[in-house]
Amino acid sequence: MENPGLNPLVMARAEALVYYSPYYFLRQLSDERQQELFGTGAATRWGQGAGEITLPGESSAVTAEVHWLLRRLAWDSDYFGTPTYWLFTGLFAAHTTAAELVRAAEGLRQQLAARGVFYAFSVVPAEDVALLQALTGTGWRLVETRLTYYRDQLAAFDYPLHPVRLATAAEAPMLGDVAARARNPYDRFHADPWFGAARADAYLARYAENAVASGLADAVLVPDLPGQVPDSFLAISDLVADARALGVGLSRVLLTAVGPANRGWHVKLLGETVRRAQAAGHEAVLMTTQATNHAVFRSCEKLGFRLGSTSHVLACHSS
Repeated sequence: MENPGLNPLVMARAEALVYYSPYYFLRQLSDERQQELFGTGAATRWGQGAGEITLPGESSAVTAEVHWLLRRLAWDSDYFGTPTYWLFTGLFAAHTTAAELVRAAEGLRQQLAARGVFYAFSVVPAEDVALLQALTGTGWRLVETRLTYYRDQLAAFDYPLHPVRLATAAEAPMLGDVAARARNPYDRFHADPWFGAARADAYLARYAENAVASGLADAVLVPDLPGQVPDSFLAISDLVADARALGVGLSRVLLTAVGPANRGWHVKLLGETVRRAQAAGHEAVLMTTQATNHAVFRSCEKLGFRLGSTSHVLACHSS
């Protein structure tokens, strides 16, 4: 249920919450609608979704009122065998000092620890400096810096065709192996020592398998090369719920991996992803990568993508 008592704090955070929309840089979309769906509206509705909880900033009284909006992720908790939380954001007044925010963030860690073993992470827009400083001030570590690129004006897209097809369910284990072998030391899972390389590899393999065989993705493209086994793939989400709410078609690259046998195929698969969106009449294609992934930058430049947003992934866990 909505908590009207938090509305003043939600409104105090409205300027920062603009950047919590994954599409705020698409100027053709309504700012007001995005705020309602992903910013102040999402904060006001917090608690209605599965696993959503609100925690005060400290277990004891503090001078500044701070509340943390978290979601317990059921699948991740089961897979890793550890209660896993995603921190959406914090709510606090504009006059809250940096020291008060740090104390409140410390209170959050204490409350999570009191529940037992835990792992928590947050994806914080670079513009939300106050929240970034509060979390890092209490030991949340930086594990990834993300850049989101986008390609709109799809009607004008023109790039050489390359043969692709949809992956089959029977290929899921093979593509999971591709994902595990194409290790990126800078992605969130490999960069965070809590996971370790073996567990990070296994997780990405499972994610890729589910993208193909369990409907996690709306499409998974692979090279269509007769007589050759695919050694690369690109998984796509059509963001159906968001697209319906915004009134436009959208596509997002969920995961891509390229093995040595398909070297050079990232830009080709990405180009065919844009062409697929073009044929479907979508407004834009989005792709998030690490700030260290220079090869992907080159692919984006070739295909006319532009930088939309920057965010930081922070994480903490029980001792």
